[in-house]
Amino acid sequence: MILVGIGPGNIKYASLEAIETIKNSKLVLAFSRLGKGLENIANVKYIQKLEDILDYDGDFTLAVSGDPLLYSAFDFLQRKGVKIDRIIPSISSFQYMMCKLKKSWNDALILSFHGREDELSKVKRNGITVIFTDSKYNPSFFSEALLNKGYKGKIYAGFNLSYEDEVIIEKNIGDSFDLISNLCILVVEACG
Repeated sequence: MILVGIGPGNIKYASLEAIETIKNSKLVLAFSRLGKGLENIANVKYIQKLEDILDYDGDFTLAVSGDPLLYSAFDFLQRKGVKIDRIIPSISSFQYMMCKLKKSWNDALILSFHGREDELSKVKRNGITVIFTDSKYNPSFFSEALLNKGYKGKIYAGFNLSYEDEVIIEKNIGDSFDLISNLCILVVEACG
C-alpha cells in the first residue's frame, strides 16, 4: 500500500511524484471530493471512512488531502497494522493557507480538532496557531471560546482551500462566522 498526500485538495497542488504514483496505481482509494479530481488519471474507488480501506488487500494507493503525516491517515494505518510501502507528500493545507495569507509559520503552533479533541488552552496568546476544524469545532466555536478566555487579535478561516469555491475570511476574535463548509483551517493571530 502506498500513502499519497496530494496537497490541500486540488490536484494542481500535488507533487510530481504524487501524480506519477497515482497515474501508475492499479487502484486508488479516496474520499469523494478528493477522488473526483483524480478520476481523469486513475482508477478511483470511493471510501466513506478510513476503516473502509481495511477491506482492501494487496497493491493499492490511498490518496489523502494535505500532508499524509500531519493529522491524517498515517496514525490510523499504523494503529491498524496496515503495511505501508511508501509515503509520498505534497504540500499541506495549512502551508497553502499560510501562503494565501502571506504569513510566516516559523513559530506557529498546529492543533487539530478535526474529529478529535485538543486543549483550547494550548492556543498561543501571542503569535500564530493553526487549527484544523470540523463541524462541531467550527470557526464560530473557536472565535467565541477564545474571546471568553480573554484572547484578542485576528482569526482567519479558510474554507474549501484550493477548490473553485475557496473562501478565506478575516475577522476579529469574538466575531461569528457563517459555516461555509466543514473543510476549514483556522489561523489565529493572537496578541495579548
